[in-house]
Amino acid sequence: MTVERSILLIVGIIVLGSALLAAFHSPNWLWLTGIMGAHLIQASFTGVCPVVMTLKKLGLPTKAGFA
Repeated sequence: MTVERSILLIVGIIVLGSALLAAFHSPNWLWLTGIMGAHLIQASFTGVCPVVMTLKKLGLPTKAGFA
């Protein structure tokens, strides 16, 4: 698994999890979904993402996510 595919998996799990928690527990969980969306926009402009940096330090290879 590459860094690019791992980050898609991690963000997908967080967004889906927060949407399910909002549906079945409390609408306040939608804040997490919004924060993740805002962070993805910020990361696309700055290239800074703590999760990506952590995955690289763990030794995951980098390669084009959609080839």
